[in-house]
Amino acid sequence: MTDPQLPDPGNQSWEDLIRSMLGDDAEEVLAEMRARGLDPTALGGTAPDPAMMQQALAQVQRLLSEPGTGPVNADVAHDIARQVAVAEGDPSIMGGQAREVTQALSVAELWLDVVTDLPPAGGGSAAWSRSEWVEATLPAWNALAAPVATSVADALATVLHDQLPEGVDDGVAMPGMPAGVLAGLGGIDPAQMMRRLGSAVFGMQVGQAAGTLSREVFGATDVGVPLLAGAQTVLLPTNVAAFAHGLDAPVEEVRLFLALREAAHARLFTHVQWLRAHLLGLVEQYARGITIDLSALESQVQDIDLADPDALRRALSGGVFGLQNTDEQKATLLRLETTLALVEGWVDEVTATAALPHLPHAVPLREMMRRRRAAGGPAEHTFSTLVGLELRPRRSRDAATLFGIVTRESGPEGRDAVWQHPDLLPVTADLDDPAGYLGRRADLATEHADVDAALKEIFGEE
Repeated sequence: MTDPQLPDPGNQSWEDLIRSMLGDDAEEVLAEMRARGLDPTALGGTAPDPAMMQQALAQVQRLLSEPGTGPVNADVAHDIARQVAVAEGDPSIMGGQAREVTQALSVAELWLDVVTDLPPAGGGSAAWSRSEWVEATLPAWNALAAPVATSVADALATVLHDQLPEGVDDGVAMPGMPAGVLAGLGGIDPAQMMRRLGSAVFGMQVGQAAGTLSREVFGATDVGVPLLAGAQTVLLPTNVAAFAHGLDAPVEEVRLFLALREAAHARLFTHVQWLRAHLLGLVEQYARGITIDLSALESQVQDIDLADPDALRRALSGGVFGLQNTDEQKATLLRLETTLALVEGWVDEVTATAALPHLPHAVPLREMMRRRRAAGGPAEHTFSTLVGLELRPRRSRDAATLFGIVTRESGPEGRDAVWQHPDLLPVTADLDDPAGYLGRRADLATEHADVDAALKEIFGEE
């Protein structure tokens, strides 16, 4: 039974809420509100539950009090990712599922042995839940997002600093927060506080993205960028079964086809030793050149309640990245898109070659995966959110065509030899004209031979 002398929490006014939260400081705050023409008694509706408000403020205080380990608060990213991963269910992997995955990946390796000289990755195979995928890949997502997170945190500090009153201390109200929210933070510098908040919010971004991806990926290599430091091959049985549901092909066949793609990716990333660093380096190079649109950012956050970190996360998901790429960024983006297309094209061609003799639905499954990639799957949306980078997977078809031509003309050895060195990779012009790639490469080899011969003659070498 409610005490009749206490305000009813379910019908509490804004003035009552302010008094209950601020105690002795309430009169000063109420006077300031009235001086600014805002009468608490005139506010419509009931005030929020003070317990919920206190919980939100406690969350902000926790985020601001954690120094974190870098531009992305890894602890926040981890907590959010795990929550999102299990939001739609994340059943534990049963023994039978693990055996099915291990068997499918083992068979896939045998089929790939016939069509490529690149050996198995050699890191073992596993069946993962969504939560396990998050745990294993989150460090890579944090690293990919770090360059942009640094820029966003600095820009956020610049923009929000203008909203802070002079001489911020523990008793002064911040925008969207009542006085006292900074209590216990030890007089932290406002700019540093904003960077901590930016780090926490970007941690929420990374966590949301990784958690969402965990519900849609089939293995550890779907995104085209290596996310694991090791050479392990992985499938997520829950996601594989969900994808196979409603398809004409039986789930066993779908599992084998996806196992082929996973194993092919793993072979490429493991045995083309420069490829991982090359791809991640291009992503980082592009991200470091991104400019933050301060006007857009200020517009996004000027009315944000800082007591609601998720609102700030949603604001930063908007168009805060500069719209104009520099010439250097355009060149980097082109190289990155081409390399990712070549990875996808090689895997597409090798997987199709390995699957055709064994899987009756290999052709429609191949086409379905192509369309899934071309539609802009979860990986593309994640890159766009985290690093302002929109990939164009449409070029993977051109890359697959190129590798098909090379295979017919030079055999599997010639196809795989394309990966011997980054300087030998096909470029955008080769994707525009796959049929002319081998001729252009032969001409280039002749030019290099002529230069080498000339240098030997100059230096008197036989």
